[in-house]
Amino acid sequence: MTLIQRYFFRQIALPVAAACAALVGIGILSQSLDQLEIIVERGQSVWVMVKLTLLAVPQLLAVILPIGLFVGALISLTRLQREQELTAAFASGVTRWAVIQPAILLAAIVVLMTLATTLVLQPAAQRQARAEAFAIRTDLAALLVEEGRFVQGPGGLTVYVQQVEQNGLMKNLFVYLDNGKAVRTWDANEARFGRSADGAPTLLLKYGTMQEYSSKGVLNQLSFDSLPFDLSPFTSTDEKVRYKPSDLWIGQLFNPSPAVLARVGTHGELLAEAHSRLSSPLYALTAMAMALAAIMGGAFSRTGYGARIGKAAAVFLVVRVLGYVVVAASAWNGWLNLLQYLLPIAATAVALRLVFMALKPHRRRTWPAWRRLKARFA
Repeated sequence: MTLIQRYFFRQIALPVAAACAALVGIGILSQSLDQLEIIVERGQSVWVMVKLTLLAVPQLLAVILPIGLFVGALISLTRLQREQELTAAFASGVTRWAVIQPAILLAAIVVLMTLATTLVLQPAAQRQARAEAFAIRTDLAALLVEEGRFVQGPGGLTVYVQQVEQNGLMKNLFVYLDNGKAVRTWDANEARFGRSADGAPTLLLKYGTMQEYSSKGVLNQLSFDSLPFDLSPFTSTDEKVRYKPSDLWIGQLFNPSPAVLARVGTHGELLAEAHSRLSSPLYALTAMAMALAAIMGGAFSRTGYGARIGKAAAVFLVVRVLGYVVVAASAWNGWLNLLQYLLPIAATAVALRLVFMALKPHRRRTWPAWRRLKARFA
């Protein structure tokens, strides 16, 4: 690139990066508010909430990057046009294509970033997030412990905890077990969840007693300073992690196994998701082309470009919403997958045509027959 092109690239790239960063921050904030339930109701740590929040970001990037590109490009191009830097470049002999080439290059970079996100980062993060959510949902510690309430667990187990401290220490714990064969109760001043040497989940009870009725109806009582309570008989579950089409790799979407088709979705839904991942990066080119058309697709205006920017934003919103509609419809009609590519490509071509049509002088259209008639009677 020439010196002026590098200058334009920097002037456009910085607002685009700032807009994308702001939108990512808003997305992280909204996701963190949704994940507060994990701390409040599931008793998980702040780190678990942060990890789930960050794992949700790649799925948002496919939507955030084109919008951030559109907003940042409008901000930078408006400033360049208002300060007549674009006019000075044209007056010095720089062609229109040379001026918009840095913007197109930036859009191509965003396309590659979005493609890497949809093909690699999104499925990897979604699968990890799904596994983390499954572990939280099946976490016996979170299911059994609720401060100040009797919680019934599997296998006839009932647990009561008076107080749970921030470090996971439980105070004044009561455990009742009635599995149909024996009735036992444990009470302890302190308790903490842990793992045994072989990795089995245990509940370590401290400073308490255990009561049990024998088969002859005799009450046996045992005092202890430390007693591990094995939780492995109550942790068995047949439930498995259930994935969605957005969690699968691109190869699994195009060539799904019978198990995937049985558990995740139909062949049409998986194909629609696969083509959506490949076509969604093209909307970055559409965003940049419409931003260029809004600022450079007409004559210079000293009063601003609010009307043009509003029209461009409305058209971009309509095109993007239509893209989502086409994705949903493609699950039922495979031929519509072609429209997932044609829609952003056609919108980009129309916008670029408006940019280059601004070079041609506006001429009033007249009919040849009307011109001959006027010449005859003149």
